[in-house]
Amino acid sequence: MADGSVQSTTGADSIWPLVRFQFKVTFANSAQLSFQEVTGLSAEAQVIEYRAGDSPIHSAVKMPGIQKFNNVVLKKGMFKSDAELWNMFDAIKMNTFKRETITIHLLDEANGNLQGWVLNNAFPTKITLPDMKSDANEAAIESLEIAYETMSAAS
Repeated sequence: MADGSVQSTTGADSIWPLVRFQFKVTFANSAQLSFQEVTGLSAEAQVIEYRAGDSPIHSAVKMPGIQKFNNVVLKKGMFKSDAELWNMFDAIKMNTFKRETITIHLLDEANGNLQGWVLNNAFPTKITLPDMKSDANEAAIESLEIAYETMSAAS
């Protein structure tokens, strides 16, 4: 550094990994909903293999291809008179659903945004309602599967 000071790399911020149990999910066209679990947040680049017929190397060249994004599953507890997820899923009628931007943020201890991801052109593809069991002793959990076209880092 130009001023001669040394930045500590042994502070608590640099030695402890982020925790994953505090997060928020915000829909651009709806209210912020509370979820118990968010799974499936991932991206990959498909690999294109190519080999020219006159190549002296007997293996293919690998290049990055089209990006692919897996569906995200959002799980939340059911509450009396709470039909928000069902209403979102029920709004799909032959591609007439208005696609949304969904932002998922990992939070710190003070509920500040640490890191986030933006899911663009998202829409629900599947809703799963809870199993009914007479001897169960758990909360009723519903889930909504979301497809999206692109993912980017949130600011």
